[in-house]
Amino acid sequence: MYYDGMSFSRKTMNEETKSLEKTLQREINLAKNIQSKLLNASTPTFEKGEVIGSSVPARLIGGDYYDFYPLVNGKIRIVIGDVMGKGIPAAMLMILTRGAFRTAAESKSSPGETLSSMNQALFTDLRTLKSFVTLFCADWDPESNELTYANAGHNMPLFINGETGEVSEIPKVSGIMVGGLKDQSYEEKSVRLKDKDSVFFYTDGIIEAQNNEGKQFKLDRLKEVLRNQYTNEVEEIEKGVLASIESFTEGAPQKDDITMVVLKVSYEKSDITSLNSPVINV
Repeated sequence: MYYDGMSFSRKTMNEETKSLEKTLQREINLAKNIQSKLLNASTPTFEKGEVIGSSVPARLIGGDYYDFYPLVNGKIRIVIGDVMGKGIPAAMLMILTRGAFRTAAESKSSPGETLSSMNQALFTDLRTLKSFVTLFCADWDPESNELTYANAGHNMPLFINGETGEVSEIPKVSGIMVGGLKDQSYEEKSVRLKDKDSVFFYTDGIIEAQNNEGKQFKLDRLKEVLRNQYTNEVEEIEKGVLASIESFTEGAPQKDDITMVVLKVSYEKSDITSLNSPVINV
């Protein structure tokens, strides 16, 4: 019998390659599930408002980050961020950032102080990896309805007037991205919300979503969508934004993660929810 060692070797290599691909895909799916569970972990309830958050990754695993949870001082912390890059490296940094924020929840630090601590804690790792994270951190007090916030290079959230539907950016605060420069302090500002007012936190994957002609969704279109949704509850607002993006992009490939958090003051509500959004078909 003729023995073709080269053919046997090629067959063995092909089998090993297929096995490796299956293992890699299995581990990527596992990482996706872990990330999804971290972004959509068990959530608390609070009085006088409702919050929802969602993230649609451009790849199997995303680099955007959002979270909301109660602090020891009774306030609700809302965080949203965008790690430079995409895929597995960005997702690993996202998990690192989440862990640092969750640890900070045990303290009474304000949003600005927390961002300073995050920058101090993550700076060396981010510099080593040549990366950075944009972050927006806000504390909402259900008793006073005051929203206190600080910004590290992120998009300013949008305020939706519960009476008129008018949409505008909340008063701007500036601050350099986490990992940009060492020993940073972050300015804080506060706004007082009223019943039915909403705040829309988002990453730039929303306003930079493109259709097949290369046109972007842009901020003005997002404001118009929110204006038309202002009487709705948070889940309907979220679905309305996602539906508008899907309609606009018309199946064009998604190039960046799409992430949002919606806070709405409602004296009739007591709910805080974290949901996975349906993936936009690309």
